[in-house]
Amino acid sequence: MSRTPDNIRDVAEYQLCCGCGACAFADPERIRMVDDYRFGRRPVVNGGATEADHHPDALRVCPGVHLEQNCDWRDGELIRNLGSAWGPIRALYEGHAADDEIRQAGSSGGAASALAWYCLTKLGFHGVLHVAARPDTPYLNETVLSTTREQLLARTGSRYAPASPCDGMQMIVEAPEPCVFIGKPCDVAAVQQTRRLRPELNEKIGLTIAFFCAGVPSTQGTLDLLKSLGVDDPARVESLRYRGNGWPGRFVVRYVDAAGANQEHSLTYDESWAFLQRYRQWRCYICPDHTGEFADIAVGDPWYRTVTEEERGDSLCIARTTRGSSVLSDALRDGYMHLERAPLHILPGSSPAQPNSKGMVWGRLVALSALGLPIPRYVGLPLFRFWLRNLSLPRKLRAFATIWRRVRERHLRQRQPVHGTSDVTSAARPVERV
Repeated sequence: MSRTPDNIRDVAEYQLCCGCGACAFADPERIRMVDDYRFGRRPVVNGGATEADHHPDALRVCPGVHLEQNCDWRDGELIRNLGSAWGPIRALYEGHAADDEIRQAGSSGGAASALAWYCLTKLGFHGVLHVAARPDTPYLNETVLSTTREQLLARTGSRYAPASPCDGMQMIVEAPEPCVFIGKPCDVAAVQQTRRLRPELNEKIGLTIAFFCAGVPSTQGTLDLLKSLGVDDPARVESLRYRGNGWPGRFVVRYVDAAGANQEHSLTYDESWAFLQRYRQWRCYICPDHTGEFADIAVGDPWYRTVTEEERGDSLCIARTTRGSSVLSDALRDGYMHLERAPLHILPGSSPAQPNSKGMVWGRLVALSALGLPIPRYVGLPLFRFWLRNLSLPRKLRAFATIWRRVRERHLRQRQPVHGTSDVTSAARPVERV
């Protein structure tokens, strides 16, 4: 019989962790986040597993244990015919940042950065909690609080690598004014679960922005990609961008070779993602939310149409809450965004796999449960209907059949102790077993 994990160590070692870092914020005295090159950002619990049981807040905020969508679907402003697959939607826009520099630097149309900048300059927000490349180790991420335009511009671009932005929420609590939070869908879901427990955090979260996510590759994925490009020593990497500086942008790595010469390699977005997606963490395969259902605003690429090299970048923007709707309309009015209301069909066109993905998640969870493995508990996130209606019989059978292979290949029956890295420039080898 499967069960929901009852401590954070189980979440991490049975690969249900998404690496958000919320548990480390909830219990900083006993939980810290480390980089495990095989899986991603992972929590380390000081003391035994029974110690973790004594502080349940870490489990209450963990999206690897449970997610609950408590949206009031009786709200007449919600577009209900898309809600079951894509979550709460009040309005759908397509457009881009009015600021050319922000638009160019961003991953698509620079929407998240432009909205963050609007909140700082017009709404009196103090800062933006998000993720940036580590200056000393560019293939790793760090949580940062940006308060200036220069900081936002320097930290643009998607990071297809492990990140734990929730571990920095204390910076929001200590800020003098409200802040923006930008993260993956699972990160934003963790923020929403955490703010229900922490009034001091809740009053400082001014806006949450999630970006569409197809999964998080491990650090090992980036290291192997670098190696395929001839970068055998990651310590020589000076900068790394996964995309941005154009739409959709290129994977670009700059490094110093063994002879001391500056070198640069790049790949197209499609080439780099085709390589990295094979390294996605297991939790992404049982994730019910790839489009930021828990955020005030969700942004993504308008993949419903072919992107040409001449295009400068556009974003889809979904207003999910009244707060999100207000910020989007005000940013448009005040000239920070160029947006147009978009026809609803472009959302399924941009993320056509979403309904099938939800159905596959239901099948995978049932199969994992039958095998007696721990699984998350999802409430208010319809999955079974997509399993029943959207998946053909061969796909249903495939969902069950592939689980057996993945359980074996990913060693889901065995605990996988977290291996932290104390020397981050040598992340290709675990040096600290915890």
